[in-house]
Amino acid sequence: MEYEVRFYFAREELEKLIEKIKNVEGLSMQNRCYEKTLQFDHPCREMSFYTKKVDGRFRVRITKNDFISECKLSWKKRLPSTTETDINKEEEVELNINYNEYENLMFIIENVLKMKSIESYERYRTIFTNNEVEIAVDEYPFGIAVEIENKSDSEEPQKIVRKWVKKLNMDIKKAYRLSWDDKYSELCKEQKIEKYNHVTFDLPMPQVID
Repeated sequence: MEYEVRFYFAREELEKLIEKIKNVEGLSMQNRCYEKTLQFDHPCREMSFYTKKVDGRFRVRITKNDFISECKLSWKKRLPSTTETDINKEEEVELNINYNEYENLMFIIENVLKMKSIESYERYRTIFTNNEVEIAVDEYPFGIAVEIENKSDSEEPQKIVRKWVKKLNMDIKKAYRLSWDDKYSELCKEQKIEKYNHVTFDLPMPQVID
């Protein structure tokens, strides 16, 4: 099970956020990576992952920089209990794939399983971590997200998340409870900007405004 919270900021806040987290004692900073995430739906309409009953995301993600090239297959699903507390509790299962097998994976997903490509997004991610927590600073085309996720074996994972939210001097009441695509859709609607299924840096994008 995954326990996390997420906050959104204007793109202009990026450097300030990075410096703020770098100054928190006990965290190790990883190299900034480029990520592209593709999301697919079940080939049978009546079994769609996007129904309210399922509310899940089937994802393929590639992550790379000058030092690494990775590929991951994952399933993420909101649960009825997701918003019972101030910390998101979600089902998440991940599978690492050899990066060199990415094309073969895509062939099987699209041509054998006949899964439908629904949407995709790209972002840059910088991760800070220790044995308790993973803090990710995500640069989306429409704004910055800071995600704080429990990585400990603690029997009180929500307590760990709250601890690090407090360390970063953030207000947990301002956490965004839904997914990136919900945030993007809201911004498009609010700012009357065309919504794209594939969210990339070269397209006209709405922006998070503090």
